[in-house]
Amino acid sequence: MAFLTNEEINNIRSSVSIVDVISDYIPLTKKGKNYFGVCPFHDDHAPSMSVSETKQIYKCFSCGATGNVFNFIMDYEHVSFMEAVKMVASKAGIDVVFDNYKEQPKKNNDIYEIYELSNKLYQNNINTSSGTKALEYLKNRSIDEDVIKEFGIGLSLKKHDVLTNLLTKKGYTKEQQLKSGLVIENDYGFQDIYYDRIMFPLWDMFGKVVGFSGRRYDDVKEYKYINTKETDIFKKGEILYNYHRAKDEARRKNQVIIMEGFMDVIRAYTIGVKNVVATMGTAVTKENASNIKRMAKEVILCFDGDSAGSKATFACINELSKIGVIPKIVRLPNDLDPDDYIKKYGKEAFISMLDNPINVMDFKLRYLKEGKDLTSSIDMASYVNQIISELNNLDDDVLREITIKKISEEASLDEDFIRSHLEKKEVKEIVTKKVETKKYNKYEKAEQNLLYYMLRDPEVIKLYNKKITYMPTMKYRFLAREISYFYKQFDYINIADLLSFLKDDPDMIKTIGEIDFLDLKEEHSKEEINDYINVIYEYNVNREIEKLKEQMKKETNPLVKAELGSKIMNLRIRREEYD
Repeated sequence: MAFLTNEEINNIRSSVSIVDVISDYIPLTKKGKNYFGVCPFHDDHAPSMSVSETKQIYKCFSCGATGNVFNFIMDYEHVSFMEAVKMVASKAGIDVVFDNYKEQPKKNNDIYEIYELSNKLYQNNINTSSGTKALEYLKNRSIDEDVIKEFGIGLSLKKHDVLTNLLTKKGYTKEQQLKSGLVIENDYGFQDIYYDRIMFPLWDMFGKVVGFSGRRYDDVKEYKYINTKETDIFKKGEILYNYHRAKDEARRKNQVIIMEGFMDVIRAYTIGVKNVVATMGTAVTKENASNIKRMAKEVILCFDGDSAGSKATFACINELSKIGVIPKIVRLPNDLDPDDYIKKYGKEAFISMLDNPINVMDFKLRYLKEGKDLTSSIDMASYVNQIISELNNLDDDVLREITIKKISEEASLDEDFIRSHLEKKEVKEIVTKKVETKKYNKYEKAEQNLLYYMLRDPEVIKLYNKKITYMPTMKYRFLAREISYFYKQFDYINIADLLSFLKDDPDMIKTIGEIDFLDLKEEHSKEEINDYINVIYEYNVNREIEKLKEQMKKETNPLVKAELGSKIMNLRIRREEYD
């Protein structure tokens, strides 16, 4: 099929339970009618997310995240709506095939297209006679044809205008080419950035090529690697190399391995270690840490074995700890990176290292000793104080006690003395976070209550269509129109299906969450609905009266003024009749 109808999408959604699907990602506990869990979409330490089995939707009371099963998978997995639909269909055992279907990003389509085209060009180049030397180089580095194909490795030729000419021929302007970061303008005109290099494509979280790393493979003394500069679609701090491949394997194993470079990832892949991503050699950012947390419960850091790798490991631990992730650590010997270690010692030795990681505090004990002479009282005191500071940030009580014992023995200090220098840990009560209550005026409350029942009852939608011409608050006005339009199109109303219908409007989806989780009774009378409508009508009358008053102030013709005054009087009479 080339596309899915709205009915087919809704049938796929209703074929699974949102509770079952979300439970595959985060633990849920039933409390009353709903299920609760720690929200994965913000730095949450208490069960702030509510999941309704009856409504088939979720809502976070802290960050406001709202949606149905598709929205959850889209945000958790970093996939598009149709990819989420396919994933849910797969869970339900429904076969969904899209013939000639391709979902393109809405923004920067031209840049994405340029990267897709350039990637095909580079891959084609390496399989020509010009690619013989590059293939030989890769073979000597134990990268075979299967790996080359899997990771889309290609070649830029010994000409400065191959890609530029191709893009020009395909109709891309010079401005678009420069914007892509693959073309440069210099004294010789417009030329390719990459020249005679093995090309490694870099992907975003959705698996789209957004950059390249080009490597020399000869003896020319230039930069070994040239990476694409940051563009509108390529932000190094947001990239986890190989994320789109590794996420499913990481979830299956409930373990993700973090490395520094893409060659380390490729090498690990060749020995069957596929739950692995890389930070592209940059410090782990807040965005990286959040995405790592979503991949798996167990996180292993396997950075380069040199001092720079040790420093990067320490920094990464601290970034992950901010969001409650306590990783395990693998430190490779002889300053080796994972790529070199695997080539030198083989698969079994590397797997053994992964199976026997050290804990965070053991790593920090080693790291904080570096450069210190522990026979010196000053250095020993500095070391102990640093460890105490780290212990204050540690939430694992068992690991804290083990570390205290080790420091006590190492520094010949009494355990109680060390404990006396630790900050008192407050007992944190696990409670559901609630958003700070906002005060609403009577018109906003009337709008909210009317929308609440419009989401549940077609008769209320009909009354809205008949009696309401204008909702005072813009976001509520737009939502009312969407509800009315949905009902007109499909002749029913269902919140979970409406969320699918509004898949491209995250603000509207959030507003639905705000309305749906109001603490209102499910039953309602026609009189109640009319009360809400009358309050909104009162607002509209008052609004019209104020507009007429402003007109009267500016009007100089006494006859026109009298006519405006008469209109104001009639509106006041109508308002009193409604009261």
